[in-house]
Amino acid sequence: MSGTSKSPWIIHYDGSSCNGCDIEVLACLTPMYDVERFGVINTGNPKHADVFLITGAVNERNIGVVKQIYSQMLEPKVVVACGACACSGGIFHDCYNVIGGVDKAIPVDVYVPGCAVRPEALIDAVVAGLGALEEKRAALELASSYEAKELAKAAEQERLAEAASQPLLEEPAKTEEQTDIDINADEEPGE
Repeated sequence: MSGTSKSPWIIHYDGSSCNGCDIEVLACLTPMYDVERFGVINTGNPKHADVFLITGAVNERNIGVVKQIYSQMLEPKVVVACGACACSGGIFHDCYNVIGGVDKAIPVDVYVPGCAVRPEALIDAVVAGLGALEEKRAALELASSYEAKELAKAAEQERLAEAASQPLLEEPAKTEEQTDIDINADEEPGE
């Protein structure tokens, strides 16, 4: 967590759970665990969040919301599925409207099994998510530097191709003085 350039911000969404995991997520904010002392902030705006923490299974009614929150988050981003329901559908797996775990809707980086998940496991999952976030950030920086190099290389090749397509400059016509000198250059001195 020391390598992060800013405090990790988390957005929490309850898919369709019994609220047991949600209570444990809120317990992480209480003075006993106090994740804010590590700089972890719970936000309600996906555009500010680095970590998407989801509890509960994905169903027909909330799959659009899950995808929309995920799409609004800026890159790099990490998804943490908390609890058995978020990981696989849990006890609601056979319900008529439950699609399954969060990974049926969006890619998941960290799975935290349990029913209900303990606050310690949630904190460990967020730390693991921050490791994945750092890897994604480094990959984005590498990709952007590679892309910048490729763009510069393409621009240089385009410039060279444009220069090659230009007609060569014709040799300028000789002036009278140059012509006189050339004529006299063929003669030997004293003639």
